[in-house]
Amino acid sequence: MDDERVSQDPTAENETDAEDRNDGDPSGSAPPQPVKHQRRLLLFVIAGVVLATDLLTKILAVANIEPGRPVWLIGDIVSLRLVRNPGAAFSMATGMTWLLTLVAVGVVIGVVRIGRTLRSPWWALGLGLVLGGALGNLVDRFFRAPGVMQGHVVDFVSVGWWPVFNVADSGIVCGAILLVVLTLIGLEPDGTRKGVEK
Repeated sequence: MDDERVSQDPTAENETDAEDRNDGDPSGSAPPQPVKHQRRLLLFVIAGVVLATDLLTKILAVANIEPGRPVWLIGDIVSLRLVRNPGAAFSMATGMTWLLTLVAVGVVIGVVRIGRTLRSPWWALGLGLVLGGALGNLVDRFFRAPGVMQGHVVDFVSVGWWPVFNVADSGIVCGAILLVVLTLIGLEPDGTRKGVEK
């Protein structure tokens, strides 16, 4: 009889279910582990899309745009023109190619490390854009002329007075802007807000 009463006790079952849902967290406040894995997956999917798009568009640009002969798309404002850029995004720091390569490697490592703590989809989006863009330009640094860590990045989109850029540059800039906004509003990578008790 005692065994039957214990097995039918709903309180014991509810306590067991609560422990399972909290993944061993005694406070009961931690999000389930699958959330962290989903955000990490989102980060890498976004980075993969940016990287694939960047590589494909660069291949098409090199194959179809002749240097010095821009392809005009919208009046005299938007055009496609092939530029080999030894510098950073938007042709900055053109004499420091090897240093920019090391910085980009550091960015990739940093983003991957932060990705381990992600629970915010917005941070996953921002970091994914930055990671994909950094990897896209790193491919050029390592595999394009004139050599490893000295390769010139392929830029091909020209809009008005804005320096010529590519998909990777756009990903880095858009991702960085989003991350700055998230920081300003106090949203942390783990999904909490500054000043709000976790």
